[in-house]
Amino acid sequence: MTAAQRQDDAAARRVDFPFRRPGESFPPPGYAEYRKREGLVWSMMPGGQRVWLLTRYEDVRAALTHPHLSSDSRHDGFPTPGRTGGAPSQTQIPGWFATLDPPEHDRYRKVLLHDFTARRMKELRPRIRQVVEDCVESLIAKGSPADLVADFAVPVPSLVICELLGVPRADRGFFESRISVLVTLSATDDQRDRATTELLRYLSRMITIKQRRPGDDLISVMIGSGALTPMEIGGAALLLLIAGQETTANNIALGAVTLMSHREWLGDDGIVEELLRFYSVADLVPLRVAVADLEIGGQLIRAGEGVAPLVAAANYDDTRFACPHAFDPHRPAGGHMAFGHGRHKCLGQHLVRVEMELAYRVLFDRLPTLELACPAEELPYKDDGVLYGLAALPVRW
Repeated sequence: MTAAQRQDDAAARRVDFPFRRPGESFPPPGYAEYRKREGLVWSMMPGGQRVWLLTRYEDVRAALTHPHLSSDSRHDGFPTPGRTGGAPSQTQIPGWFATLDPPEHDRYRKVLLHDFTARRMKELRPRIRQVVEDCVESLIAKGSPADLVADFAVPVPSLVICELLGVPRADRGFFESRISVLVTLSATDDQRDRATTELLRYLSRMITIKQRRPGDDLISVMIGSGALTPMEIGGAALLLLIAGQETTANNIALGAVTLMSHREWLGDDGIVEELLRFYSVADLVPLRVAVADLEIGGQLIRAGEGVAPLVAAANYDDTRFACPHAFDPHRPAGGHMAFGHGRHKCLGQHLVRVEMELAYRVLFDRLPTLELACPAEELPYKDDGVLYGLAALPVRW
């Protein structure tokens, strides 16, 4: 192949980055077309980085465990999905362990893992159920119609993660308002910096209090481990707050839309797993950069090039999931990558499952006539969010 032919081939493989667009179905329709092409397609990120798009299940799975693909945003070429900002580095937020590679990443997971096991979540079910019941009672007291996002889907995980961290319930609004800035792609650097500074300042005060009067919360656990500095604890707590609130809130709201129109699935054992696969809210989260040359999907990826393992694309690969666009709670459980894969797999996966299960169980038990208060096609989606979700969910009963 001549240099000109290689250039033409590279140009032919370039595509627009598949950001969510108003009125467009999810996952983006381009994913299926990219999977049919030989090799990989590439795009340019808003931050100016070249990035390879992975849309096949096996390619995404391979990327998320490949030793030459790094989660560390300090590396040159790390892809930035937003117009500004991006995944914070350790120089910006020490303790933000989502952007650390092993073995440093494992240092944080070792401290926290015991408090996020399936067994631990089983022990916490009564506390989580009480939070859900309180939120449903507040929703009912507010009256119909209501916004199920603001009045239920966000408060449930927000209150749960605040309780687990030992943060007072009264401060939930403070956290929600700042977190909403950090998960919006269109936020400016100044807005992100201000929100981050305010959150870390608050958490620093909390850490000081817990050092004097420890409790049974996660901040106290991190302090008691002796493995993390106060600044690292603050960054880790901030990551847990954001991940604990946003992913679950989006999953709860999207799942409620499905269940309001398909009540026959309520109580089905496979409903939560299928909702996680079907909506794949963290599609753009597990970005990587190559730290050495490697090959995936028959494509040579050079050191310094970005990689986007697209979670929703993997979860809609029809070579792995039969009829992926059909919602089927009876399909064989497991295998989806809604929580990622490998050593960076979501620490809070078991918590999310319990919150979703209890949210639907209590909500539809107490409000059996719950329904949409607008046509489904008019629902507003978060087209500028890091995570896929609904901006609002008008309901009535």
